[in-house]
Amino acid sequence: MDIRKVSIGSDYKASMHYIVGQPVLGNSHRIHLILSDIDTNSVKIWIENEKQEVVLWKKFNHTIPMSIEYNINF
Repeated sequence: MDIRKVSIGSDYKASMHYIVGQPVLGNSHRIHLILSDIDTNSVKIWIENEKQEVVLWKKFNHTIPMSIEYNINF
């Protein structure tokens, strides 16, 4: 399943929200992919720049509170 959004923090309204396609780093990059990595028990956020170079930006362990929203494709 594709992850559309991840919210990091115990209080959803005050959490940091990361959404695929969201501009980050002063609009120089966009969130390309949010991936749940079972091997490391973490969520990884990958970003891409205008040259379509994709790099790992952030990694959150599942030990911290988070909410994950998936794309629903019918």
